[in-house]
Amino acid sequence: MLRLLASGCARGLGGGGGARGLAPGGRARPAAGLCDPGGSRSRQASDAPRNQPPSSEFVARSVGICSMMRLPVQASPEGLDAAFIGVPLDIGTSNRPGARFGPRRIREESVLLRPANPSTGALPFQSLMVADLGDVNVNLYNLQDSCRLIREAYQKIVAAGCIPLTLGGDHTITYPILQAMAEKHGPVGLVHVDAHMDTADTALGEKLYHGTPFRRCVDEGLLDCKRVVQIGIRGSSMTLDTYRYSRSQGFLVVLAEDCWMKSLVPLMGKVRQQMGVRPIYISFDIDGLDPAYAPGTGTPEIAGLTPSQALEIIRGCQGLNVVGCDLVEVSPPYDPSGNTALVAANLLFEMLCVLPKVTVV
Repeated sequence: MLRLLASGCARGLGGGGGARGLAPGGRARPAAGLCDPGGSRSRQASDAPRNQPPSSEFVARSVGICSMMRLPVQASPEGLDAAFIGVPLDIGTSNRPGARFGPRRIREESVLLRPANPSTGALPFQSLMVADLGDVNVNLYNLQDSCRLIREAYQKIVAAGCIPLTLGGDHTITYPILQAMAEKHGPVGLVHVDAHMDTADTALGEKLYHGTPFRRCVDEGLLDCKRVVQIGIRGSSMTLDTYRYSRSQGFLVVLAEDCWMKSLVPLMGKVRQQMGVRPIYISFDIDGLDPAYAPGTGTPEIAGLTPSQALEIIRGCQGLNVVGCDLVEVSPPYDPSGNTALVAANLLFEMLCVLPKVTVV
């Protein structure tokens, strides 16, 4: 039975008659990057076979290790063009916890994803070598130390030339990720989708939690502030001038009510002009969506964006110099149906599809 399963996996991963999974003579190939010491080097060749999510035509969706899109799991970013990484941290939350379980549930729901994007013509797995790098080993008892661990992990990923696509985790994690990004790319532009601006200075005397990441990024010069857009902002506030800080820094703040009942394609045309050719980062808080579509989150706000508008925003980043992405604040305990994580998995796939060098037909 194991031999039959291995054969089926080889067909599903190969997408071309099983060459991906079998060596000459029918011997099973070792999984590149997992147990093949030469795997990373072999993947550098442009004509080398790339990782493919297995087809449900050959491998049942309930079969296999729970990785993002059932991709191979490897410990090193070497040889990868892009990778999914989990950051299961939620000790920076101010309301409902549970985002530490987000990466695992997003991976579970990603089993439904397929490798091609007919709506955009993107074929990411024909263009890029992609894998799942597992999770950052965060310290759930120390937020500062967790940020250090995240920053160090992403420094290694970015140094290897691998574009990270992050499964959060609360929004605190974006701060150490952007520290690593700016170390390589300099200040980056930012497309930030959220119900909240996350530019508070302190809470309960603490300067680091999920409401402060972009304030800390501004303080440290990690952002190119004239190339920052925040979309979907809404909700009650302590004051009537809640947008003052972001706008004073040069951010473009797009309120949710300015998005109601309309396509965001024209907005994204303006955003592309604003971002230019320099590096940008996409940070998508799932609470940017209306809780009717994504109830599984810690700080929901009514009257948010729709999933179709989320697609317009991400697809509107096609052609930009995207150097990293994250999808944060999925809290599975508040959505037993799994729909929030399913939306998140789809949005991460869409982010993969807009990365530079992805083939579009």
